[in-house]
Amino acid sequence: MAFSLLFGLFQLPKNAYAANDILDIHADGAILVEASTGKVLYAKNADTALGIASMSKMMTEYILLDSIKKGKVKWDQEYSPSDYVQKISHYTDLSNVPLRKDMKYKIKDLYRAMAIYSANAATIAIAETIAGSETNFVKLMNEKAKELGLKDYKFVNSTGLNNQDLKGMQPKGTGPNDENIMSARAAAKLASHLINEFPEVLKTASIPKATFHAGPGEDIKMDNWNWMLPSLIYGTKDNGVDGLKTGTTDFAGHCFTGTAQKNGMRIITVVLNATNAQGQGTKKARFDETKKLMDYAFANFSVKEIYPNAYKIKKHDSISVVKGKEKKVNIRTQNPLKIVIKNGEEKLYKPSFNIDKSKLNKSGELTAPVKKGEVVGTLNAVYSGKNDYGYLYGQKSANVKVVTTEKVEKANWFVLMMRGIGGFFSDVWGGITSTVKGWF
Repeated sequence: MAFSLLFGLFQLPKNAYAANDILDIHADGAILVEASTGKVLYAKNADTALGIASMSKMMTEYILLDSIKKGKVKWDQEYSPSDYVQKISHYTDLSNVPLRKDMKYKIKDLYRAMAIYSANAATIAIAETIAGSETNFVKLMNEKAKELGLKDYKFVNSTGLNNQDLKGMQPKGTGPNDENIMSARAAAKLASHLINEFPEVLKTASIPKATFHAGPGEDIKMDNWNWMLPSLIYGTKDNGVDGLKTGTTDFAGHCFTGTAQKNGMRIITVVLNATNAQGQGTKKARFDETKKLMDYAFANFSVKEIYPNAYKIKKHDSISVVKGKEKKVNIRTQNPLKIVIKNGEEKLYKPSFNIDKSKLNKSGELTAPVKKGEVVGTLNAVYSGKNDYGYLYGQKSANVKVVTTEKVEKANWFVLMMRGIGGFFSDVWGGITSTVKGWF
């Protein structure tokens, strides 16, 4: 009951739209992000935790793909349905593929059923494979969310169903009516990690139709719930959509985490509890609101390289070095600096070099030895325009690391001694010449 009341604190009133919403997005929470830089192009109630329904499966996908990468699970590994999974798989009012007790199913096939058809029992089967039980897997989900830097979330099951749909078989420690929650920003962060770390997920998420072999003579047709895919109901051949995950429950409403790539730019969108202009929640509404976000991004923004790799910063092309064989070391940018620029705003970005003072002595020098490639600061592109939504992980500006271009070894004692002697006589001679000048 306490957790159910907590939902009420997080959940916004229906149709509580921001008065200054420039895109008029009909959703309780929404965000638009450029995937490679994490630049937020639009946000609305982005940090309010709301229901996410089957968008939860993005976390199950992430943990599975990570387990595959680490060799903990194999694609051709076989799974025998537990009583719990077998029962859930035959609930026809849920998105499911039927699983039989006398059959074994490969993890690859269960994954496809989850990613394409949002099959709930298949998702629980993956959870049991990885963690032994869904209860243990939910702990992994919450731990992984913290590890990935997510905020405003809570997972109570692997699927995103309301626990009441699990008929009393929900994970231990969770309530009978509990449901997963997450903010739009957290969902975008999760999607960003999923796409950037495991881009192969899009090969599966973009499959419009597939077949699941449940048993002899029992092939189940699976239509992707992402109806924005180019060949489906609300898709167009050039919209660039290739993912990622829908979600619908009574509590969450109609939700969608989308992603598309056009003209060398990939974007991530999230809409939570999307409605039409009349305030009605429909499957179409979540795609209509997503289309607004995607059209806005591709029509108004582009990713541009404003400083190349090994860029020499004006007035900051080197740093003095003390006790080294050389007295200074050159510094350059480690990578190109790419930013997302709105049309016509190129001149609103100015470079700013921020040196890491912890690397310097009181005189502003590096102390030998100095490694090649040592990070000494960052080059930032500072934006002076308006309506800046910042970045997905909170940084104030786009930046790239500035590093040393060569190593500087520590000078031996003799060299340091001679420098000391030279410095002494230089000071003496400077004092003499100053005094002599004073005589005339």
